Amino acid sequence: MRIWVDADACPNVIKEILFRAAERVKTPLILVANQPLKTPPSQYIRSLQVAPGFDVADNHIVQNVEPGELVITADIPLAAEVIDKGAHALNPRGEFYSKENIRQRLMMRDFMETMRSSGEHTGGPAAFNHGDRMEFANQLDRFLAKTSKS
Repeated sequence: MRIWVDADACPNVIKEILFRAAERVKTPLILVANQPLKTPPSQYIRSLQVAPGFDVADNHIVQNVEPGELVITADIPLAAEVIDKGAHALNPRGEFYSKENIRQRLMMRDFMETMRSSGEHTGGPAAFNHGDRMEFANQLDRFLAKTSKS
């Protein structure tokens, strides 16, 4: 089992949690981004810089993720694709995307995009906070504990 990270937009505090988790459970962690990333020295952690371009990092993750693996992303279309491949998707705020909720998230995303393109000011997500970080860490720990038992 590997953990993939859509790393271009992933908050640094979440990356730090992931670095510690990868070391603790000795699980490969792969950060995929269009730019160089700093990672701590570890046999379990590596960064992969892909070519610049729209969805290049996402496409790399989709092409390489295996069923049962975990992808960290706030990108809802990417989450939908990895779920279709049998992988798990967790966003940096600690919400798991699932077959049950991903279609609704996609529809809401598309609706909001339509609103913005028509000139409507919809605002953005709430600022990332300590509660989000804690929820992410808790969900990640639960997932890793569950997968280590199977």
